[in-house]
Amino acid sequence: MLTEIPFLSLAIWFPIIGGLIVLATGDDGNAPRTRIVSLIVSVVTFLLTIPLYTLFDITTPAMQFVERSASPWIEAFNIYYHVGIDGFAMPLILLTSFSTVLIVIAGWEVIQKRVAQYMAAFLIMEGFVIGVFSALDAMLFYVFWEGMLIPMFLIIGIWGGPNRVYASIKFFLYTFLGSVLMLVALIYMYLQSGSFGILDFHALKLGSFEQTLIFLAFLTAFAVKVPMWPVHTWLPDAHVEAPTGGSVILAAIMLKVGGYGFLRFSLPITPDASHSLDWLMIGLSLIAIVYIGFVALVQQDMKKLIAYSSISHMGFVTLGFFIAFSIYDRTGSMSGAAMGIEGGMVQMVSHGFISGALFLCVGVLYDRMHSRQISDYGGVANTMPKFAAFAVLFAMANSGLPGTSGFVGEFMVILSSFKANFWYAFAGATILILGAAYTLWMVKRVFYGEVANDNVKALKDLNGREYLIMFVLAITVLFFGLYPNPLLEVMHPTVDNLLQHISQSKL
Repeated sequence: MLTEIPFLSLAIWFPIIGGLIVLATGDDGNAPRTRIVSLIVSVVTFLLTIPLYTLFDITTPAMQFVERSASPWIEAFNIYYHVGIDGFAMPLILLTSFSTVLIVIAGWEVIQKRVAQYMAAFLIMEGFVIGVFSALDAMLFYVFWEGMLIPMFLIIGIWGGPNRVYASIKFFLYTFLGSVLMLVALIYMYLQSGSFGILDFHALKLGSFEQTLIFLAFLTAFAVKVPMWPVHTWLPDAHVEAPTGGSVILAAIMLKVGGYGFLRFSLPITPDASHSLDWLMIGLSLIAIVYIGFVALVQQDMKKLIAYSSISHMGFVTLGFFIAFSIYDRTGSMSGAAMGIEGGMVQMVSHGFISGALFLCVGVLYDRMHSRQISDYGGVANTMPKFAAFAVLFAMANSGLPGTSGFVGEFMVILSSFKANFWYAFAGATILILGAAYTLWMVKRVFYGEVANDNVKALKDLNGREYLIMFVLAITVLFFGLYPNPLLEVMHPTVDNLLQHISQSKL
């Protein structure tokens, strides 16, 4: 039976081992071989994750593809190697493996120095991130959670821009210090339950004060990763200094582990604290959506504009997750809350495609002109018409254009917000205006009008490798915009199970 094949463990450890093999391929004299091996490893990893979708049972909320070691990994603390996935984890794992293939292809010619180290860092990080999404033991989760910081730290610090050391240290300190309190919370729950099993944590009966402290501990870790206002300042610096592949992995994958953490830990383990502090989460989400949207409006650097745009769009994710409690307060039931959580999940996946595509577009221009300043461009569509067509599509998707995946998640969250409070929905909907404003402003100044200077006049359109990446991402953005059901149907049972668990608490 195919279901007996350990697809999860293969998806976790194959890229890690493959990354170590790539690392051993040697110096830059073996760069062609390094690139080929890296592509093979990333493609095989993606193929290993496809059965997670094709064999996924959409009728049950139970964990699937579960693997648990017969004996403890660390016997003294009852820690097991225990992995499995549900409707929350599976789409994010596919997003991770899909994005890694594109990152390897995108860096094929751009990275000329320390090629083996660069490719290995992404492959190893891919394995760690998939481990985060599939871990069912809290300490295993924490090991993967902290482990993925190291490759990202190196990617920014070695292949980044002039201020890469500052950006990499800031990234590491924010994300590492935010995780310390989460570790304290995990240890406390282990002492209460005698197990580090995440599903055992879900069954814990915790008092209101305990839940509040644990919720705040989780918040420090997950809010930094999303990132939520006001702990968002590391992200623009990291994006601006990171190489193109680093920016893509940050936006497409690493921001999603924070949102996933809220679904896997905060909501099911501390439902009462999530309810009592929903005003805080909704408030921070709306600030991110509106205020950061205005900040994006005044950016002169394309990468920084897209980075702030990511913070604003990720505000929809946390808004959708926590709007459920306001709906409960208003209606007395959780019946309208599923749309908000599913909308947040769709937004996470969609944002991974769109933001990754936008950063790749900036990378295409930067590789040719070595500038990210909007003022250095103008009339790019005259010299790069194919590239401009793709870039404008992704920009419109980032604005939430109907028919693209960027519209679906945001629309679902706004509809859900209406059931809780009109003003929540009104404030959230402003991003549709702000998003169009800063996106169209950038598109107009970069792509349209007369050719601005000789550098723009000399630009060459997409090569075959770049065209392939853009085409695949464009098809993906349009497909999920027109037919989001493949995403939604795998989430339904898991979302309903989470809401049922929440409703059985002291709400």
